[in-house]
Amino acid sequence: MASVADQLDKVLQKTAQVIELCNALQEENDLLKLENQSLKVALDTAKSKNLELDEKLRVTKLAKSIEGTSEKSLDIKQKINDFVREIDKSIALLKK
Repeated sequence: MASVADQLDKVLQKTAQVIELCNALQEENDLLKLENQSLKVALDTAKSKNLELDEKLRVTKLAKSIEGTSEKSLDIKQKINDFVREIDKSIALLKK
């Protein structure tokens, strides 16, 4: 009978070890779930920041393209003014 009692003790010890291991794994799983959740929040924040920066970049590029256009239009206006002055001078010379 001692042999059955010994076997029962071994089974109980192994069961206790399995329960301890299960509890440890459950705690680790809970910690990993929390870490996963925090990483998801960080990822969402980074995605939001990335979208915000992409929008700022788009606006900046648009502003630079408009700025370049205004420089071009100023240059064109200056050339037109020069042509008008030359035409006025030519007309003045023709009238003499």
